[in-house]
Amino acid sequence: MLNDITIGQYFPGNSVIHRMDSRFKIVLVTVYVVMLFVAQNFWGLGVGCAFMIMVYAASGISFRLILKSLKPVLAIIIFTAVLNLIFVKDEGDPLVAFWVITIYRKGIETSAFMVIRIVFLIVGMSLLTYTTSPIVLTDAIESLFSPLKKIHFPVHELAMMMTIALRFIPTLIEETNKIMMAQKARGAALDTGGLIKRAKAMTPILIPLFINAFKRANELATAMECRCYRGGEGRTKLRVLHATKLDFFAAALTVCVLGIIIINNIVF
Repeated sequence: MLNDITIGQYFPGNSVIHRMDSRFKIVLVTVYVVMLFVAQNFWGLGVGCAFMIMVYAASGISFRLILKSLKPVLAIIIFTAVLNLIFVKDEGDPLVAFWVITIYRKGIETSAFMVIRIVFLIVGMSLLTYTTSPIVLTDAIESLFSPLKKIHFPVHELAMMMTIALRFIPTLIEETNKIMMAQKARGAALDTGGLIKRAKAMTPILIPLFINAFKRANELATAMECRCYRGGEGRTKLRVLHATKLDFFAAALTVCVLGIIIINNIVF
């Protein structure tokens, strides 16, 4: 399961999505999230999903990786589907009536609608980190929030913390996997027993994980101080962000798709 977590990972490439300005990517991903929530029927949702499939095809990211990234949140998706399936009622006759459980057609439709929305919400937001390196992502966040510097908001520090958090997610996952393998080699039963027993078995994993995390944080802080890091004031960029025709074309295409969904809501 730990190997299936791809949140925060960056996959280098030279696709059109990789070459886009990271500032545009952040804004367009936000617009895409709005797009999914604006859609009120399956036609509008289908347009948004088809758009994201097209973007993934252009990015060169494997569709197998998409399915792999959904495994850690599979329980949440199933839980959401079951809740909508059971508790959404309709005025007509139920399709299934068993004991206290009644399932209506509207419940099935709502359940399917919510599952598709959640899946493509996760898939769409994951594309940002898949195609954008943490360093470039930091520069983009700092650039977008730069007007807040006028009110002395710590924009650079916020962007740095967010990027470091994303950067260390794969590291902590790898560290957790190593600790679990080491504990299993010592005879620890991590995959057997009831829920309480499994929760207690996590103690010898969490303690060294927290110790290693604080140790890495201290080493990172020391390394930044040794390199005379004093925040973003007066710092220059190795790669200066520039918007191109590709970025404006992607923005126009995304706005057009959002407009189609809004028109679909009005018509249907």
